[in-house]
Amino acid sequence: MKNFLSRRALISTLFASLLWSAGGAAAQSVGGVYRAEGRNPDGSSYSGTVQIRDSKGVLLFNWQVGSQSYSGSGTRNGDVIWVHWGDQYPVVYVRMPSGELHGTWANGRGLERLIP
Repeated sequence: MKNFLSRRALISTLFASLLWSAGGAAAQSVGGVYRAEGRNPDGSSYSGTVQIRDSKGVLLFNWQVGSQSYSGSGTRNGDVIWVHWGDQYPVVYVRMPSGELHGTWANGRGLERLIP
């Protein structure tokens, strides 16, 4: 019986640590420099870079697309990030398990993928 309890405690501990590390993965930092690939609402494509910084829980975004630069600030809830950048609609990203951020903008008419 003692062996059974020890295995049960070991399995419970392993399960709890797996749950903790899965929750920690969702909270991984998104800060850094990304390559941006996107599609404008008119169907044309674009590429550029995006720098993301975390400033006390506020995510600061700086996009460079060709000769144009854009900036915005966002909030995060788990794997979902909302970025206000001066347009009527925010960019809404979802953090993928690979670390990429997949987003929509212009009320879903524009698409963007950020690749770390």
